[in-house]
Amino acid sequence: MNHPRHQLDAIIHNATRFSIMAALLPADKAEFKFIRDTVEITDSVLSQHVTALEQAGYVKVTKGQVGRRPRTWLSATRAGRAAFHAHLAVLNQLANWSPTAQEHRAST
Repeated sequence: MNHPRHQLDAIIHNATRFSIMAALLPADKAEFKFIRDTVEITDSVLSQHVTALEQAGYVKVTKGQVGRRPRTWLSATRAGRAAFHAHLAVLNQLANWSPTAQEHRAST
């Protein structure tokens, strides 16, 4: 299998999870509400996607309090950052991909 699409990360490829990761990368950590509002999704949708990202080892969830209010912070892990950049590289490769003459002859 030579087509670059086989190298895409199935976890990150989902548009919502891709957007979450993109929003997390510039910061060390971001508050749950900030990511929710930035990506324009509901709390429950964000929770579901964060769970998938956390299970993949791409996001770390930290809970705490600010004053009396509970807060949740999200951060991209080192593995998550690497996976996002690798996925982005494949997307760029796909955008510029064209079959070689040999691949074209093989398909005809």
